[in-house]
Amino acid sequence: MSQTAHIPSHRKPRRSASKLALRAGVAGGVLSTIAVAGAAGPANAEPVTETIEMPTLGSLGTDLASAVAASAEASEQEALDQSLEAQEAAALEKAAKDAKKAKAEADRKAEAERAEKARKEAEAKAEAERAAAEARAEARARASRDAARTQLTATSASDSSSDSDSSSSSSASSSESTQVASGSAAAIVAFAKAQVGDAYVSGGTGPNSWDCSGLVQAAYRAAGIDLPRISYSQSSMGTSVSLSNLQPGDILYWGSRSGSYHVAIYVGGGKYVGAQNPSTGVVERSLDWDTPSGAVRIL
Repeated sequence: MSQTAHIPSHRKPRRSASKLALRAGVAGGVLSTIAVAGAAGPANAEPVTETIEMPTLGSLGTDLASAVAASAEASEQEALDQSLEAQEAAALEKAAKDAKKAKAEADRKAEAERAEKARKEAEAKAEAERAAAEARAEARARASRDAARTQLTATSASDSSSDSDSSSSSSASSSESTQVASGSAAAIVAFAKAQVGDAYVSGGTGPNSWDCSGLVQAAYRAAGIDLPRISYSQSSMGTSVSLSNLQPGDILYWGSRSGSYHVAIYVGGGKYVGAQNPSTGVVERSLDWDTPSGAVRIL
C-alpha cells in the first residue's frame, strides 16, 4: 500500500479554454464584432459562440465632438446674450441720466424765463400804475381848477358889484396894498425870469432848484417883501384881482384862494413864470397853456 494517501480534490473541473475574437473597425463607422466562445459544459461539449455588436470608436468620437461643439455654441450664445443685455442696460441707464440732466436744464431755463417775464410784467405794471396815478392827479387838478374858476367868476362879479357900490372900500383896499408893498414889480419879474431852466425839486428854495412856492417867495424877497412859505398862505395874502386885470408881479394860483395847490408869478404879456413839475422845471408859459384859477396882488 502506498504511503501517500489519495485525497480527493474538491476543486471544480477546469473548463476548456475560451476563445475570444475581437474584430474592431477603427475607421469609417464599421461595427466591431466581439466573438466569445467558451465551453459551458464538459470538455467534449461543443463550444458556444455569442456575438455582441458595440458602437465603433469613430461613432463615439463624432457624437462627443458634436455635443462639445453644441455646448460651446450654447455657452458662446449665452455669453453674447449677457453682453448684449449688459450693453442695453448701460445704454438705458445713460439715456435716463441724460434725460434727467436735460430735464433739469430745461426746468432751470424755464424758471429763469418765468422770472424774467415776471420782472418785466412787474415793471410794466408799475409804470402803468405810475402813469395812471399821474393822469388821475392831473385830472383832479384840472377839475379843481375848473371848479375854482367857476367860483372865481362868481366872486369877481360880486367884488365888481361891491366896488361899484362903495368907492371907500376900494380906497381902503388900495391903501392896504400900498402899505404892504415895499419894492418893485420889475425886480420880482426879473428874478423869476432869471430862474427859467432851473430844476423843480419838492421843497426846493434855490438857488438852482425850486418848487412853486419857493420860487414865488424868493422872487418877492428880491423886492424886499417876505411871504409865507406855503402856496395856500401866499394866495391868501393881498387883494384878489381878475385874470383880465393882471399886472406884472401878481401871484397866480390854482385851486381855491385859501386852498391853492400851485402858484406862479405873472410877468406880463399874457405869460407867467413858475416851477411847474419835475419834468419841466422852471418855465415861462402863456396863461392859455394852463389857465390859473385866480390871482392876488401884493404890490
